[in-house]
Amino acid sequence: MAAPLPGAPGAGLAAEPAGGGPRGCPRPLPRPPGRDPPPSPPDRRKKKGDSILENPSIPNPFPELCCSPFASVLSASLLPKATSRKKQVIKVYSEDDTSRALEVPSDITARDVCQLLILKNHYVDDHSWTLFEQLTHTGLGRAIEDHELVMEVQSNWVMEEETKLYFRKNYAKYEFFKNPLSFFPDHMISFPSETNAALSHSGILQMFLSSSTYPEIHGYLHAKEQGKKSWKKLYFLLRRSGLYFSTKGTSKEPRHLQFFCEFSNSDMYMSLTGKKISGAPTNYGFCFKPNKSGGTRDLKQLCADDEQSRTCWMTAIRLLKYGMQLYQNYMQPYQGRSGCSPLNITPMRSVSENSLVAMDFSGHRSRIIENPTEALSVAVEEGLAWRRRGCLRLNSHGSPIAMSNMAIHRSQSWFHHKISREEAQRLILQHGLVDGVFLVRDSQSNPKTFVLSLSHGLKIKHFQIVPLEDDGKLFYTLDDGHTRFTDLIQLVEFYQLNKGVLPCKLKHYCARIAL
Repeated sequence: MAAPLPGAPGAGLAAEPAGGGPRGCPRPLPRPPGRDPPPSPPDRRKKKGDSILENPSIPNPFPELCCSPFASVLSASLLPKATSRKKQVIKVYSEDDTSRALEVPSDITARDVCQLLILKNHYVDDHSWTLFEQLTHTGLGRAIEDHELVMEVQSNWVMEEETKLYFRKNYAKYEFFKNPLSFFPDHMISFPSETNAALSHSGILQMFLSSSTYPEIHGYLHAKEQGKKSWKKLYFLLRRSGLYFSTKGTSKEPRHLQFFCEFSNSDMYMSLTGKKISGAPTNYGFCFKPNKSGGTRDLKQLCADDEQSRTCWMTAIRLLKYGMQLYQNYMQPYQGRSGCSPLNITPMRSVSENSLVAMDFSGHRSRIIENPTEALSVAVEEGLAWRRRGCLRLNSHGSPIAMSNMAIHRSQSWFHHKISREEAQRLILQHGLVDGVFLVRDSQSNPKTFVLSLSHGLKIKHFQIVPLEDDGKLFYTLDDGHTRFTDLIQLVEFYQLNKGVLPCKLKHYCARIAL
């Protein structure tokens, strides 16, 4: 076999002798005799102990064009993030049934959607905005928790049920964390035997959020029998393992308890139409709807005897289902504030509360009036001054414009023209049964009067605003003429500062916002 020619491929390649270089590396060609080796280029790299300096390296301005696609320079920070987040379009409605379509990522939460709508519409963020899920045909609705993924909520919708997302305020969303003692009547709650009889504000919170202990909620509820139109009154118990009812009176023995529902794979809804659709014995209904269910036939419907009982049950079930996640949602707006420790915080006052203080501008410097008696007298004097100015207002023909004072309230957010008593109660219920939530509406029984609908003590009360005519001038009053106002705006502003004959001050108004 002929030997390979010098310089041809394979020439100079041989097995490496013992102690040689790496296996399979090419061996240098033999130097021709009588020739000196060519001088090697100077080593410009910096070595230990050498004084030769290294040439400065020139940074590459476009490393992503030169490097391998698998190099570390193509990190996630250089790639567009939108490629990994699929976007979808959702439709959100407001109280006046106007809607807005939003293109959002698939992992967006309910809080993020609310923040987006707040920014787009330039609303004030007072931490009460909520995304609300409403089932139109069945008259059910629920406030979506801030941490819930909107796309997951929509994935549980069924075709035969018309379901919408609403953007509105819910002042009662985290009211439990501000005032837990008022949410649970003594006759409906039982604490563990080792617990002291008197619990503090933080003690009740810790017990509801604890993973080891949980108070027992018990009481009578009306339950709709499955597949029937009849309702049956039973004694229910709420425990960490789920909701049970007793088959023998009020017995709590295990052999008498029958399982009713668990909450990990179902959502809780409130009845917004009372007993009209479901035929319930009372107007205080709520139900459990399994995720991805077949529709209304799988609903487990209950109703309480009063609003306080329903609020107690629904609040306890909500805390049982979400636990610390609910508390983290409540704490999130306050996490940047100094001095906020868990279970020991002072909630921020709402924007409406911060803006309603009695001020004195009579001197060179303004001051806040803290004395209630002085604030009342100043409010009365200011009301008289408004009244005098109202009488001097003239129209284009030079005559007093008494008729315009009657219609000036129509532009206010708290006024709702020609809504029924039931619609007013539903609107206040959706905004949360917190003391001071109110609206003003036309009276259905007397077209010339108005009605102030107000939430207090988990109840909705209605007060008639009566017009009075004195010396050819028209006034409005809530207390048979003892306190008079030239228009409804003065009346509302007065009772925002003073309780007067009302059970509480006016704090939060129900508004029909437009998107």
